[in-house]
Amino acid sequence: MKTVVSKDDTRIAFDQSGQGSALILVAPAFATRSDQASLAAALAPYFTVFAYDRRGRGASGDTAPYAVEREIEDLGAFIDVAGGSAFVFGHSSGAVLALDAALALPTRIRKLALYEPPFIVDASRSPMPEDFALRLSELVAAGRRGDAVEFWQTQLGVPAEAIAHMRQSPMWAGLEAVAPTLPYDATIMGDTQRGDPAPLRKWASVVVPTLVMDGTEMMGSEEAHTFMRHAADALASVLPNAQRRTLEGQDHGPSNEELVPALREFFID
Repeated sequence: MKTVVSKDDTRIAFDQSGQGSALILVAPAFATRSDQASLAAALAPYFTVFAYDRRGRGASGDTAPYAVEREIEDLGAFIDVAGGSAFVFGHSSGAVLALDAALALPTRIRKLALYEPPFIVDASRSPMPEDFALRLSELVAAGRRGDAVEFWQTQLGVPAEAIAHMRQSPMWAGLEAVAPTLPYDATIMGDTQRGDPAPLRKWASVVVPTLVMDGTEMMGSEEAHTFMRHAADALASVLPNAQRRTLEGQDHGPSNEELVPALREFFID
């Protein structure tokens, strides 16, 4: 493990592996750098890979108050370590953070790859509550981390019986550990989950070559699969230099066997 100090003096932990052009992995909600280790190892023969704990997670620090700009600064710190420019891959809400970084750091991200940013752009699924981030913050502030995780999962459409089973599983402690950062991801998503594609226009000036990906399989329901596909289509239509790709047989957690060749082809082949 290594650390880098971000602009606001927050220490951010990361692992660096491999050789070649720099590639920074931006994790989704709940994920830490250890969750990225398998993907990083699969990419290491082709890239110098940076997998990091987003602020508030794992071995990274956190500094109040939270702002999306601070996470963009964290990503900028890794680009500095990488030599001033890098490829970036973002997954789910991490893809949205990566988009924000491309908007703020337009000359420092060489190419951008995104997998299933969870926008809700139409009526293919119900919108998220307008006070989603606030309610998560209230639960975390009250010490109800497990309830914050359950609230998040419920809004994603995970059935109650599945959540009950998760609560009894070894994975639940890890989910609760990162629960204080769930409001961060909800803040990153902003107003992009209200059933309207208009907010995606904020990224229309992102001219960096971008690969927008989704999978063909369901994430819990047919509704989930449809809204993810529509989200990817809507984003690709907004970005000036976007490529669109669907990974066959993959759901919201794509396999390395399918994802790595797609990233390698886009970034360096």
